Amino acid sequence: MNIDAKIYVAGHRGMVGSAIVRRLEQAGYHNITVRTSQELDLRNQAAVAEFFTQERPDYVVLAAAKVGGIIANNTYRADFLYDNLLIQNNVIGQSHLHDVQKLLFLGSSCIYPKMAPQPIKEEYLLTGPLEPTNEPYAIAKIAGLKLCEAYRAQYGRHYISAMPTNLYGPGDNYDLQNSHVLPALLRKFHEAREQRRPEVELWGTGTPYREFLHVDDLADACLHLLLHYDGAAPINVGTGEDLTIRELAEMVRDITGFKGSITFDRSKPDGTPRKLLDVSRLRDMGWQPKIGLHEGVTAVYKEVFLEPKATQVTE
Repeated sequence: MNIDAKIYVAGHRGMVGSAIVRRLEQAGYHNITVRTSQELDLRNQAAVAEFFTQERPDYVVLAAAKVGGIIANNTYRADFLYDNLLIQNNVIGQSHLHDVQKLLFLGSSCIYPKMAPQPIKEEYLLTGPLEPTNEPYAIAKIAGLKLCEAYRAQYGRHYISAMPTNLYGPGDNYDLQNSHVLPALLRKFHEAREQRRPEVELWGTGTPYREFLHVDDLADACLHLLLHYDGAAPINVGTGEDLTIRELAEMVRDITGFKGSITFDRSKPDGTPRKLLDVSRLRDMGWQPKIGLHEGVTAVYKEVFLEPKATQVTE
């Protein structure tokens, strides 16, 4: 990837897209093209076509998506499926029509079957039913992955896909109704400490296992894949290590300094029992994460909740 190549990062204001832009700039790539959603609605085929005609990017990183946690996924099921299909169909399709040299599609570990064997290998895709609460989002991501495969098979396009595990880091969403589990925990425990509450109540049983990756590590992996990978198979991106939600909650309690107890509302859903990615393919390519979970969560908590500029926690 030539240092002067024009790289379009779709979704540059999101947690993933902004991290990828930072990593590309750190590596010396200076010809990075971005658009806000106000400037370019990726659901609008004509607008996307006009953008590609004008800009002619050499590389595309598709990090734009409609995303959210378990509540948002289960509530806005039609929106998550429809909007994500439009976004990825338009960007991938126009990349083909305008001869983009290489495209990286960012999927999600939720594409794998709910009861997939652990750790989850890439070949387990489409071998069983999905987790019902985020099925529409997962189906959209599977469609995007398969569209990249199809353009590769039919037209010889160099389109690749990466499947990240659960992410956290700068630029995350802390709205309790729409956020993922880790940012939600950070906000809940921080506010409980500030308000001196005696306990924090969490959804489910606390027994599901989850894996977490700092978004800066994901961005580093994405650059590694752009430079060193050109295969049809999706590539898992994670740490290869997990912990229970209860263990995560206890870690966040310690990091935030909350002194109260933790209780669980067992009437609420747990989601997938375990979701640990097999990351052996990526490790075999010479990449592994650098940021430990406790280190990363501590840094994020200080940046978002304790520094004077901390404004991301408001809805």
